[in-house]
Amino acid sequence: MNEAIPVSRITDHGTAKLMPDVDRERAWLLTVDGAPQSYVDLDEPAHLEFEYTRRLGHVLDTVAEPGRPLDVLHLGGGAFTLPRYVAATRPGSRQDVVEADRGLLDLVAEHLPLPAGAGVTAHGADARAWLEAAPADSADVLVADVFGGSRVPAHLTSVGYVREAARVLRADGVYVANLADAAPFGFLRGQLAGLAEFFEELALIAEPGVLRGRRFGNAVLVAAHRPLDTAALARRTAADAFPARVEHGPALRDFTGDARPVRDEDAVPSPEPPAGAFGIG
Repeated sequence: MNEAIPVSRITDHGTAKLMPDVDRERAWLLTVDGAPQSYVDLDEPAHLEFEYTRRLGHVLDTVAEPGRPLDVLHLGGGAFTLPRYVAATRPGSRQDVVEADRGLLDLVAEHLPLPAGAGVTAHGADARAWLEAAPADSADVLVADVFGGSRVPAHLTSVGYVREAARVLRADGVYVANLADAAPFGFLRGQLAGLAEFFEELALIAEPGVLRGRRFGNAVLVAAHRPLDTAALARRTAADAFPARVEHGPALRDFTGDARPVRDEDAVPSPEPPAGAFGIG
């Protein structure tokens, strides 16, 4: 009997650990410096364990008719949870994954290899530098889930970064980002203001307790030039094992208030989460 054992390796940006899930035969949790980063079930790539990945998955499910292949650009790789999800739910999709930690890419490729024909290409590069060099109008969806430790790097929070994201997306493309903040939401509101400079349609998905200011937590932002299927998103997120709310339209504009886009020279990383803010769930 081959029992899975944990793997630990010092990579370019920290100490990465792969830990097997005792309840699922070929499922693994990736942590970096102790912070949960990804959860992957090699036998069931459509299984999304973490709350925020489930919400990102809901967006990916509703951006186009079920099963339609998409060109997807992922900024931030982790253990390739969402690229695996897209490959399973939208066969034939072409995906690029940009991850700055080349050592982490090597670890994942060695222990959690992608299936043959997945259509996923990994790039060891800084997310913004790669984005700035990417062709215009080349992606249907851009998924941003980049954390240096537990914070989004400053150069991925500015209006200059959003401009590049909008350039790379096609006219009917969708931008989706995983961020984290707490009341009074200074960081999150600034990110919404920056997206509003380039996208007509915005939505925010978050757990009600986070939106009410009760705790620090993840918020998924969605942006597009075309109407978003917020009704479908609302149904999916409300019925999820981890229910969430979808804010859009006037309510989201009220939430953003008088926040202003963040310029490159003023950009700072996302807020430091309080101890114990993020766990497995």
